[in-house]
Amino acid sequence: MNHKNIKLNCDMGESFGVHKMGLDEQIMPYIDMANLACGFHTGDPVTMHQSIKEAKANGVSIGAHPSYPDLVGFGRREMNCSVEEIISLVIYQSGALNALCQSYDVKIDYIKPHGALYNSMMKDMEVFKAIVKAVSKYNKNIKLMILSTAHNDEYASMADKYGISLLYEVFADRAYQDDGTLVPRSMKGAVLSSEEEIVQRAKLLQKEGCIKTINGKKLLLQADTLCVHGDNAQALSIIQALYKLNHAH
Repeated sequence: MNHKNIKLNCDMGESFGVHKMGLDEQIMPYIDMANLACGFHTGDPVTMHQSIKEAKANGVSIGAHPSYPDLVGFGRREMNCSVEEIISLVIYQSGALNALCQSYDVKIDYIKPHGALYNSMMKDMEVFKAIVKAVSKYNKNIKLMILSTAHNDEYASMADKYGISLLYEVFADRAYQDDGTLVPRSMKGAVLSSEEEIVQRAKLLQKEGCIKTINGKKLLLQADTLCVHGDNAQALSIIQALYKLNHAH
């Protein structure tokens, strides 16, 4: 890794109708990649439009953030969808966002599944394969963002079969278990909120290519991008601190 500039990504465009969520306008200048909700877990056409406009104004790369069709559960509940359903819903949501992007002369550069769909993809190779198929059918030039684990090679070889490139993501504000999986949100300490702790994690990742697990064990991880959640109470100050760190050398 050695002082590589790890791109910052953030889940955004999460407002829905009159319900406002996140600090998108304030956060956008400090990130490199915006994962925009596509309407299935949150987000609506107007919010999507505004988010694209903000991203373009700040030179931020746009990613589709498709989800299971679960507005009430914010896409965090697993659904028993068939392969055909997963392929269709990923293409549908990515296509909707990209159509709005085209009205601003920009396009989606990558796809990052949201919530339960992301978790399903990482623990079930059939779901991962369905998502890779969807990306491949939609546009082979678009990258797929996945959780960086000790098994990156397995995912890469599956993606290669469909001509898809992967982006490996590490979470700045989520605790990790020793096996490299995320600590479930239902468990205490799953979400980190200390700015100091999160910045230290990013420094270690830049310097040694590893992070510390919830038990203090060092975990080696390939990292193309670091995710910070925009709905974290300290999101803005954390993102500003990470931006500063990225632009310090």
